[in-house]
Amino acid sequence: MRRITLLGTGLIGMFYTMALHGRRGRDRVGVAYSRSADRAKEFAAEWGIPRFSANMEEAIGDPNTDTVIVALPNHLHEAAVIAAAEAGKSVLCTKPLGRNAAEAQRMLAAVERAGVFHGYLEDLCYTPKTLHALESVRGGAVGKVLWVRSRETHSGPHSDWFWNKELSGGGAIIDLGCHCVEIARSFIGKEIRPIEVMCWGDTQVHPIDAEDSAVGLVKYENGAVGQFEVSWAFRGGMDLRDEVAGTDGTIWLNHWLRTGIEMFTAVGQSGYVAEKAESATGWLFPVGDEPGALGYVDMFADMFDAIEDRRAPRETFYDGYVVNAIVDAAYASMASRQWAPVELPIWRGATAATNVAAIRDYDAEHILIKEERMMDGSLKLIVRNKRTGEIGERRA
Repeated sequence: MRRITLLGTGLIGMFYTMALHGRRGRDRVGVAYSRSADRAKEFAAEWGIPRFSANMEEAIGDPNTDTVIVALPNHLHEAAVIAAAEAGKSVLCTKPLGRNAAEAQRMLAAVERAGVFHGYLEDLCYTPKTLHALESVRGGAVGKVLWVRSRETHSGPHSDWFWNKELSGGGAIIDLGCHCVEIARSFIGKEIRPIEVMCWGDTQVHPIDAEDSAVGLVKYENGAVGQFEVSWAFRGGMDLRDEVAGTDGTIWLNHWLRTGIEMFTAVGQSGYVAEKAESATGWLFPVGDEPGALGYVDMFADMFDAIEDRRAPRETFYDGYVVNAIVDAAYASMASRQWAPVELPIWRGATAATNVAAIRDYDAEHILIKEERMMDGSLKLIVRNKRTGEIGERRA
């Protein structure tokens, strides 16, 4: 049983508490911290939390808790993480780990220096659909992964600090792109080094200093490519989709706009429908278990099992650091309009990755390029001569 100090009582803090306290869970929030004493008291009463505080050091140092969850705005992560590490407590931090890779690297150094457990709370790598798809990929169902596309778009964040570039570290890329980058890393293989990024981003709709829309490509050492599409200007709800393309198969995932529940109402549904839903009439896509569908339940199960098993979780601060480095490269590319290198002074993955290109022999003299069943039932094969490079056809 984990006894938790929760730092932050906003939307993400609420989702975390729903996941932790749901289904008669044995892990409980013992202290709720908010920068507002009134909000801390209100949140504690709502969720049956015995203690609350508006003093972060006091909340972290509570003698009756052993784990600190950081669910604060981005600019407060570093101070909170360092304080938790110095208190000798296990520390879990929401995404993104830092506003940039330098912050993330300092946080990684702090937890490793203190020798405390650390987990990166990247919930979208823990959705039931994603976990199932990852097992399929690891089992060889799609062959070698060539390309991963991850998309997260909606009409914009729910709190003011997101829109402040100094507090958040950026716009839609740092907010949503961090999800997409880590999803792609998970499918391509975290041991494969990200090399460079090409990114377009701009402020298309909102009067802010940061980007509200962006598209980026992340090239990996083995030739695989991760693609992210993010926007704070998309209308119609929250669009969470992933695609994985391999040498032998493809996976499509739709996490939110097609949830398995499709309902039409002409008169409307009172109250809340789903996160970022923009309408309560017409076709609606409610979610039966939002904390579960968004990955929070499986995420915390992995984190706390890892603490008890004395192992690393799926997502650590090192992963958060790599994500921040990729995001930094995306911003550099956006500014230069050129490919930008991913700067990773600390790299713990493979030192030389094999290219994912798959070579299949047709016969002793030819390589198979493509095969396709035609309308007449014959099998057409496109082959290339190994010696001359000449491309031709065969039928079987």
